[in-house]
Amino acid sequence: MLALTRKKGEALVLNNNIEVTILEIRGDQVKIGVSAPKEVPIYRKEVYLQIQKENEESSNADNMELLKNMF
Repeated sequence: MLALTRKKGEALVLNNNIEVTILEIRGDQVKIGVSAPKEVPIYRKEVYLQIQKENEESSNADNMELLKNMF
């Protein structure tokens, strides 16, 4: 993991087309802004993990249905 220090108003650039800007720092919370092309999905990590879990469960359910239909 790369750890960077940024101040309010400062930014970093990822992959030449995604910019992450520090908008506000209040206590132990940091508000960030992300500018990216519309085709780049952006999720909070907990939401991303939930989507991955649901996709895996759906895939497993689909595979079980295929197996049932084979017999």
